[in-house]
Amino acid sequence: MASSSGTSSGGSSSLMAQNSGSEESLQALMDQRKRKRMISNRESARRSRMRKQKHLDDLMAQVAQLRKDNHQIITSINIATQHFMNIESENSVLRAQLGELTHRLHSLNEIISFLDASNNNDDDENNGGAAAAIFEASSMINEPAFDNFMNPLNLSYLNQPIMASADMFHQY
Repeated sequence: MASSSGTSSGGSSSLMAQNSGSEESLQALMDQRKRKRMISNRESARRSRMRKQKHLDDLMAQVAQLRKDNHQIITSINIATQHFMNIESENSVLRAQLGELTHRLHSLNEIISFLDASNNNDDDENNGGAAAAIFEASSMINEPAFDNFMNPLNLSYLNQPIMASADMFHQY
């Protein structure tokens, strides 16, 4: 029995050697898998960093494009605002000129009304009044009084330029 126990203990040590050999190979296999996983993880992290960098570069390009677009829009707004201000001041000048011309027209209509009234009174009364003096003076130069009076060259005081300019209205 002693011999069988010796044999069995010898067999168990070879089994142990086999077990320890398989444990070592198992450990080597696990280490190899661990290294593969580490390499794979590193590669995955590298790809992730590259994707993140590409995304960041894309965002920076988009920011640059948006800033450029924003600058163009601001420039367009400034040009449109300046154009609006120029037109607005020109409009104000035209309104001032319209007011002046309306006033002149009203004054001329009053003069015409006065002359018409004077002519009617002179025809009725047949006396020398102011209209008769105008007619007499005009008859000396062979021109009708009304034409002489309404001649634009004789109304030089009414032909003064309107003194309004766009600069007067840049107060806004």
